[in-house]
Amino acid sequence: MRLGGDPFDLMGPSFSAVLRREAPELLVQRLDPGAVPHVEGTTVLALTYAGGVVMAGDRRGTSGNVISKRDMRKVFEADSWSAVAISGAAGPAMEMARIFATELEFYEKVEGVPLSLEGKANKLAQMVRSNLPMALQGLVVVPLFAGYEPRGGFARIYEYDAAGGRYEERRFASTGSGGRDARGSLKARYREGLDREQAVDMVIEALWDAADEDSATGGPDLVRQIFPLVAIIDADGYRELGDDTLSTRVEEVIAERRA
Repeated sequence: MRLGGDPFDLMGPSFSAVLRREAPELLVQRLDPGAVPHVEGTTVLALTYAGGVVMAGDRRGTSGNVISKRDMRKVFEADSWSAVAISGAAGPAMEMARIFATELEFYEKVEGVPLSLEGKANKLAQMVRSNLPMALQGLVVVPLFAGYEPRGGFARIYEYDAAGGRYEERRFASTGSGGRDARGSLKARYREGLDREQAVDMVIEALWDAADEDSATGGPDLVRQIFPLVAIIDADGYRELGDDTLSTRVEEVIAERRA
């Protein structure tokens, strides 16, 4: 993309603003209200522990009463210190996650420093609010955002509503079609001072409970070796647990429940 005029006149460190001014045709086009979207039933959640935050999501994608995808990614790395999980209409939600990551990278390149954790949460709220016309057409996107602030040494979780309302949570949060069941599971088990391993086990159990009640949430698939996507964000940055690790943890959860 070629910027016209003064190359440094970028109207602030916003990638979306530059794109809207220089190449509006590249922006996501509004969909026909009569179009039938691929809608995703889901459960995504986040949980803080002593030193960081764990974010996780199931892998099932649904379209009506049909399982359309069994290994969908619903947790995305926003930058080295944060992640966003998606629920709602799959296409717009994934597009929003990708643009959000680009916004954070663009801001850091223009300003020379990364955006603060609260600033990232506010930026995502603006993007959700700008999606309101599509939400009124039925293409609702409700993300969950979590991250670690290296300058303050703390982790936070942020929930959103379809109108862009932003709500900070310091313990745990969940959203999606199975979000209520996952929240109940986390509420029953959460306690202050959890370590990382306990937090990982807790989110796996919460997803298991949600899948047990919500048909649109997929549980661990031991036959196909498809497991929830679990990401950890702490002083060492963002990273995801591998399938080998998750397989072992899921087997432990199953053994405990059988007992």
